[in-house]
Amino acid sequence: MPTNVDMLKLFTDAQDVPEALRILKPVELRGYLVGGRIVEWAGPMQRVDSPIEVRRGGPPEPVHLGSCPQLDAQAGIAAVEAVRQAWDNGMGLWPTMSVAGRISRVEAFTGRMIEERDTIVRLMMWEICKPLAECRVEFDRTVEYIRDTVDALKDLDRASSRFVIEKGIYAQIRRAPLGPTLCMGPYNYPLNETFATLLPALLMGNPVILKPPRLGRLLYAPLMEAFRDCFPSGVVNVVFGDRTLIGPILESGAISVLAFIGSSAAASAMRTSHPNPNRLRCILGLGAKNPAIVMKSADMELAVAECAAGSLSFSGQRCTALKILFVHEDRLEEFIERFTEAVAAMPIGMPWTQGVRITPLPEPGKCEYLSELVADAVAHGAKVVNAGGGRSAKSLFHPAVLSPVNAGMRVYHEEQFGPVVPIVPFRDMATPVNSMVESPFGQQLSIFSDDPQEVAHLIDPLVNQVCRVNINCLCQRGPDTFPFTGRKDSAEGTLSVGDALRCFSIRTLVAAKGTGRNKELLAAITREHSSNFLSTDFIM
Repeated sequence: MPTNVDMLKLFTDAQDVPEALRILKPVELRGYLVGGRIVEWAGPMQRVDSPIEVRRGGPPEPVHLGSCPQLDAQAGIAAVEAVRQAWDNGMGLWPTMSVAGRISRVEAFTGRMIEERDTIVRLMMWEICKPLAECRVEFDRTVEYIRDTVDALKDLDRASSRFVIEKGIYAQIRRAPLGPTLCMGPYNYPLNETFATLLPALLMGNPVILKPPRLGRLLYAPLMEAFRDCFPSGVVNVVFGDRTLIGPILESGAISVLAFIGSSAAASAMRTSHPNPNRLRCILGLGAKNPAIVMKSADMELAVAECAAGSLSFSGQRCTALKILFVHEDRLEEFIERFTEAVAAMPIGMPWTQGVRITPLPEPGKCEYLSELVADAVAHGAKVVNAGGGRSAKSLFHPAVLSPVNAGMRVYHEEQFGPVVPIVPFRDMATPVNSMVESPFGQQLSIFSDDPQEVAHLIDPLVNQVCRVNINCLCQRGPDTFPFTGRKDSAEGTLSVGDALRCFSIRTLVAAKGTGRNKELLAAITREHSSNFLSTDFIM
């Protein structure tokens, strides 16, 4: 059984860190991007240390990664003014630019971004402790997402590059931008999830204020110059800070779109701080408590493999993670035996370790919070059923599997966002179904069953509780062309390649009666390419 001392030994000596991954010099990011300029910040700085600790001849100590600006309200107002000027009441260069023109700028930026792949991946690994292989996947998936979004926009534009004739009215229907946008992503996918809102917002013509997540900030340092060079002044503004910065941005009333991935409480506070909340379009990815339902007929080998990966990939720090497992009583003992074996086989260690699954937790105080959940469950009758479950050392937390869990325990209701796996035995389907009905969350669920009638009877009611039902597989976001959203407090708006473009835009049309004079007028405009909106150009 692993002890706290054993786990402490997983924090290695500094010389054992692979040379290509070492932080040779801290990243002192003193600038922020506003109005097409990287502005030097003379105010307070936020120190950034890694949750990874290394030994340098003594006990483990945190690795210093660098620092970034802790911007104030005045900097927030400057960003608002920059984005307001770039928008210019919808008459700015970016919102009136042709689709092809915006695509060319995004493609130029993507090329610059790819040049920084190794640096971004290394900084991501150290700051959020995601396994190195997964950091590389996140970067590559983000590039793929950008390219897929560009292709989707081309398809959308080609479908709009013609006139519609209806009841004697000639019209061209396109999508137009909404206005200044505030993009804020989460720490667990600091690049991919942030870009999942940033890029569609930009491609549709919206100037953006981007605030990187509180964990995963330094990886934006290598991108600052690329943002500055590839986009017109004020179209991309990158700021760093907390509520002191964000409050004035929203309170200004200049923001038309809030794209935020985080907690529902934070989203509600930001929405209500806007002076005209009814004019603020929100695209939100919020909390989730995705359940797995393991039926009596389930293929147990498959169910265990998918539930282990689904609940503990990146230490359970995914909104799509399986956060509660309902297991039929007749298969409970078998499931627990196999599941705890799968958990015991998961390598724990530093993120550069080959095949590692459980790595240090980046959130301050997270181990203490998870320990509280485990203690509460045990106090109410659950047991830690896996060897070493719940032990911790510094920022490492050994996965804890809890059973039997019931509704009187905090872990039954709270989104743990970490390596704690509650197992709820059930005999009557009312147990998992009622849990979902009463839950404030409604993102996804997984059903494990080989009985077609059983699955069919579950699908019909459960698609009205969540937005994706996974059959015999874990919950996940991809493929990125599939809709990604949620019900209740889990989401607002849909993030997928095609849907995101629509979220950050609005259908707009130019119409005229089909008189001879109007036909000649419209033909002249399109023939002479004098309008970017009223155009029959076909993007290849």
